[in-house]
Amino acid sequence: MTEVKAWPLLRPLALVLPFALWGTAMAAMKPLLEGGSVAVVACLRLLPAALLVLLAARLLGRPLAVDRRDWLWLTLFALIDGTVFQGLLVRGLGQTGAGLGSVLIDSQPLLVALLARGLFGEAINPVGWLGLLLGLLGILCLGLPAGLLQQWWLQGPAVLNQQALSHGETWMLGAAAAMALGTVLCRYASRHSDPVAVTGWHMLLGGLPLLAAGVLGKAPLLPSWTAGDWGLMAYASLLGSGLAYGLFFWFASSGDLTGFTSLTFLTPVFALITGVLALHESLLPLQWLGAAIALVSVLLINRRQELWEPPR
Repeated sequence: MTEVKAWPLLRPLALVLPFALWGTAMAAMKPLLEGGSVAVVACLRLLPAALLVLLAARLLGRPLAVDRRDWLWLTLFALIDGTVFQGLLVRGLGQTGAGLGSVLIDSQPLLVALLARGLFGEAINPVGWLGLLLGLLGILCLGLPAGLLQQWWLQGPAVLNQQALSHGETWMLGAAAAMALGTVLCRYASRHSDPVAVTGWHMLLGGLPLLAAGVLGKAPLLPSWTAGDWGLMAYASLLGSGLAYGLFFWFASSGDLTGFTSLTFLTPVFALITGVLALHESLLPLQWLGAAIALVSVLLINRRQELWEPPR
């Protein structure tokens, strides 16, 4: 009875927790690429997390079996959100800076909103579109250098031709598209099955091709990392994947998909806050502005119906 009463209070924290974990997991993974291949790092992030999620589902008494009607969708979900997304994310992480790479990967709520509108008929009124655009503006302020934004404002899009997207940033953009599609596929994959179990199975199945790629590439499956590096890998896998993706796809399997995924705009906010608290970094005025804009965008998207059609 106490747990039932406490859940409404804990639910907002649980909603935000995946994005807080993602905001720090990417920073934890980047130094690991110096001693491990892309396939191995992506595989080590998925497989231990999959076992953790399946174990948690078992301890919580959730059914682990996947309904045969969901297996086709589960396979697509695993390949796109597991194999493709993690592979592109880790590949891009090794070839791009945290700034523009974070902007590109956190743009996926725009893609999710378009897919949710077309597939599930979710309403996106003008207030919702304004919130999505403000969210994108917020992560631009958070992730891009002030000099680049100033040059773009003064010179227009021509400045982007001078700083064309590198391969790393292209990988990140592909990862954002893969995650957006995977977020939609998780609903189809859990129509007749438990969403927590589906999340675990999709990470397990998605990690196997990455494991095969590592073996075929003759990369050491156990890199010669230090104890601290293995601690970072454990954090990125068990918390940044297992707990984060378990909660994310549990909430994404039902409810307002557009409003929930808009919380992705908070990911770089948590990354910067972590830098301030743990690394004693300081935020620039432009980054404070970006954080404020991101918070306003999330509020607008999640309250778009009430703001557009206020109750009488």
